[in-house]
Amino acid sequence: MKILSWNVNGIRAAIKKGFLDFLDKENPDILCVQETKAREEQLTKKFLTYGDWKKYFVSAEKKGYSGVATFTKIKPKNVLKGLGNEMFDSEGRTLITEYDNFSLFNIYFPNGKAREERLQYKMDFYYYLLEFLEDYKKKQPNIIICGDVNTAHKEIDLARPKENENTSGFLPIEREWIDKLLESGFVDTFRMFNKEPGNYTWWDYKTRARERNVGWRIDYFFVSTSLKEKVKDAFILSEIMGSDHCPIGIEIDI
Repeated sequence: MKILSWNVNGIRAAIKKGFLDFLDKENPDILCVQETKAREEQLTKKFLTYGDWKKYFVSAEKKGYSGVATFTKIKPKNVLKGLGNEMFDSEGRTLITEYDNFSLFNIYFPNGKAREERLQYKMDFYYYLLEFLEDYKKKQPNIIICGDVNTAHKEIDLARPKENENTSGFLPIEREWIDKLLESGFVDTFRMFNKEPGNYTWWDYKTRARERNVGWRIDYFFVSTSLKEKVKDAFILSEIMGSDHCPIGIEIDI
């Protein structure tokens, strides 16, 4: 099974930039999209009925902001929109599709760069999710988490770690949370297969950083340790354009 994840930075903009061609070429079993910036009713019928993917959407209360969507060829037995916490669910950040053998969490994690209050919101979201996962694992231990985490974990995960030590997205408290997630029973799938530097998933538009590969790896697939042996590959599709992020993916036998 091939599962992809992509922060498209606006689904309507991505459609104009060849999103459907990408879908056709890659033909994933499941695609998780973040930062859709649109409600389902704002999308065309052609798009909503395209291909043989069932499409599920979660939108923010604020128009043109945040939002996630999951396209799946395998019909889920249940779909959960949000984490059951209004403070976070109002921003349309989480979509959980439950299948027989696993559950898939599609998450657009908050960005903490704007101001101190948003950094606190991000950390509150992080730790609420950890608690949610601890409880959720009791009913389904096989969990896949994917999306834009908005934090680079290690120095290898961004081009200029020293210059960004005090920047949200690489703060010790943010990086420590990823440590805690892994300690709680998850694996960073990309690092199972690739230990090399220079592998990034986000580049700043304003500085044309992608041309120089001055980037950050802030998009991830985490799987519970129970699924680790089932992951056959994890990769970054850095050649795919259309957003300031690129798609990432895993191949998993499940």
